[in-house]
Amino acid sequence: MQRTTLLAGLLLAGLCAGCSGQKSLRSFRMPEGDAARGQVAFVSLRCHTCHTVSGIDLPAPTAAPADQLMLGGEVARLRTYGDLLTAIVHPTAGLSDKLPGPERKKMKTSPMPGVNDVMTVQELIDLVAFLQPRYRVLAPLYEGDYRLIP
Repeated sequence: MQRTTLLAGLLLAGLCAGCSGQKSLRSFRMPEGDAARGQVAFVSLRCHTCHTVSGIDLPAPTAAPADQLMLGGEVARLRTYGDLLTAIVHPTAGLSDKLPGPERKKMKTSPMPGVNDVMTVQELIDLVAFLQPRYRVLAPLYEGDYRLIP
């Protein structure tokens, strides 16, 4: 019960991230996570059944190829700590931009099953510590000195 209450509180705090006033998360800080424990949690929570992680050797996914999604790698926009927390505890909030456009528009909910009732807060913190360093921002596709004109 305590685990679910803590996770529910964390989820509520995350959903209010854009709020101001009493619900503001401006001073909210998560403790440091442990990437090695995050990798263990990734497997024990069965995230590997649908996800691979760029550069990490994990058990092979068992989901159909169309349902598999790689985490990490080169992305146009860096995944922040908050992005990853939200993706884990509220996967429908932002369906992956790695899905093809037409397929993403058809989806109303994420195929990712909820883990909030079985995951501890420490596992969540460690999962993010494991995943976030796996993302690299793509280099621009142009060369030279391009400047915006005011």
